[in-house]
Amino acid sequence: MKKGEFGTVTPGNAKKIVGIAKIVGPLLLPFALRAVSTVRESYDRSRARKLGVPVDDLGKFTGHGASLHARIAGDSVALRDLREQSTGEERGHARTYADQAEARLAQLTSAVRAAERMPSPRRRSAHRAVDQELSRIESELLTRFGVPTG
Repeated sequence: MKKGEFGTVTPGNAKKIVGIAKIVGPLLLPFALRAVSTVRESYDRSRARKLGVPVDDLGKFTGHGASLHARIAGDSVALRDLREQSTGEERGHARTYADQAEARLAQLTSAVRAAERMPSPRRRSAHRAVDQELSRIESELLTRFGVPTG
């Protein structure tokens, strides 16, 4: 057989490559790990920005309904703010509304969790229904905060 008939990888070349990898590998490994870590952090920041939550809270919002869970959490915080910021006569109305809305948000959270185990078409339908209900609650919240909604 002629030299190079099996291509450029021969047993001798393979031994050279392994030897070089043993020397260069440990030198490049820290850079590779740092690059992987940077890519992962960038991905996490992007996902957190998309969901509208801090990066530290990203682990709380997973699965197909992650964005809905994040919206529900944000609406819960807004309801707490509504209770704290309301004064005078509107305080009673705000508390009543906040209590009703929080009960509804608890139901929506359960619905999103239940939808995780549903077949895709049914899950999407459930998520659309929850999305519409959240939009209604958010619109009412904005109105109560004095922000005009279209």
